[in-house]
Amino acid sequence: MTGVVIVNSGVCNLDSIRRAMEECGGKPVVSDDPRVVEGADRIILPGVGSFAAAMQAMNEKGLAAGLRNLLAKRQIPFLGICLGMQLMATRSQEFGETAGLDLIPGDIVPLKSTQAGERIPHMGWNETHPRDGAALWRDLPAGTDFYFVHSYYYDCAREDVLATCPSYGGFTAAVQHEHLMGVQFHPEKSQKAGFRLLRNFLAI
Repeated sequence: MTGVVIVNSGVCNLDSIRRAMEECGGKPVVSDDPRVVEGADRIILPGVGSFAAAMQAMNEKGLAAGLRNLLAKRQIPFLGICLGMQLMATRSQEFGETAGLDLIPGDIVPLKSTQAGERIPHMGWNETHPRDGAALWRDLPAGTDFYFVHSYYYDCAREDVLATCPSYGGFTAAVQHEHLMGVQFHPEKSQKAGFRLLRNFLAI
């Protein structure tokens, strides 16, 4: 095992999440090599920017197929962050339709303003409301703020929604199905609350 592997999808500044994991007590390895990912005991998939560009890079490197196979056969705790969470979906509607990793069934669809002052992209601090017993939110109360930057959200089955944000008509702030988890916000940019969430992930 190689501890926490941070997957380099080619569309993310990896320094901030690597430093955050180190500060939280993890021993992260950053890699785009499917063989390194295969040996992980925890996996983080960060990402920013284009869904299509990220999937193209991951397909070309063999990371997409490698992750699907690995996560189907081993119960490895997995955390997608921001675009990394969206890549867990079946498909995205961003700039046409692009197939995702299909780890948790769902579609990535455009965020829509529902009242005055809701700008797109959604950028800044906003509250989150987890479901009861959410391990990622241990010692974090309902209403805890995290830092968001996104224009699309994860439309999935209710039982896979781990947390919501009430803005923009209410959208999925986090997903979970068994050992597979994702958060739409950036815990590495969310100060104490974000670092608490990352420590909770390390404890799962």
